[in-house]
Amino acid sequence: MSLKVENIIKKYGGYTAVDGLSFEMKGPGVFALLGTNGAGKTTSIRIILGMLAADSGKVTRNGSEFLAANEPIGYLAEERGLYPKYKIIEQLLYFTTLKGMRKEDALKSLDYWFDRLGVNEYRNKRAEQLSKGNQQKIQLIAALAPNPELLILDEPMSGLDPVNAELFKSVIREEIKKDKYIIMSSHQMPTIEEFCSDIVILNKGKTVLSGNLNEIKKSYGRVKLTVKCEGDITEPARECGLTVTEETPNGTSFAVQSEEQAHRLLHRIMDSGIPLIRYELREPSLNEIFIEKVGESDEN
Repeated sequence: MSLKVENIIKKYGGYTAVDGLSFEMKGPGVFALLGTNGAGKTTSIRIILGMLAADSGKVTRNGSEFLAANEPIGYLAEERGLYPKYKIIEQLLYFTTLKGMRKEDALKSLDYWFDRLGVNEYRNKRAEQLSKGNQQKIQLIAALAPNPELLILDEPMSGLDPVNAELFKSVIREEIKKDKYIIMSSHQMPTIEEFCSDIVILNKGKTVLSGNLNEIKKSYGRVKLTVKCEGDITEPARECGLTVTEETPNGTSFAVQSEEQAHRLLHRIMDSGIPLIRYELREPSLNEIFIEKVGESDEN
């Protein structure tokens, strides 16, 4: 399977919600569609799913038109999409039959996922009786039960506590091992870094950055330095031409011009006899890159 999005444009009157979005998934893995609120992520997802029509551009699968209604797709929406007054098992059976599953196969799959996500006790409850986190689990079951080839996860960790967020991550890892194609949208950048190989960042409908995440980070070089010492390093840092970008209990951070500049600070600290607890020279995080690129776009 190859999924290709080519120059998608979507307008509402004089407002352009998506302005020339293009990307391609040539093989299994996780692709990230990122952006600020209102950047065009959800509109893009709805176009891929056939819920909205693009004004121009196209979505293809293996070179042919991608008709979402005919494709094995699982979709976890950011918004809650359950019927509040109906029992969970009744809703999930309905959703799975819409995907063409026989009732016997659907029940077998649902039994597995109820157990896997720890929600067996809620199968005969109404959706309105469940917490937001457990409703999110039910919606994930609806997406996974038909065993789709393509998964679209829009803010999958929304409303989850740390324990259940880790549970969701373990499920995503399992789906990756099954060679699934996954499109993920999230504001939680550490989650994106954990799973995604390729990304697109949107701002006001326009693509401001795209490509392989590792290659993007390498292009910046190791320009972020964090140091933690049992003593004041203000003077050694000043002597090396460094200014503080952030101070936290985990250390003092600097933006460095080169690795040599960072190493000079290390030597100054060692020569001064100040006890060193932490010294980390690294590439920028996705969160830092995201803020930089969105900020640049807003300024332009």
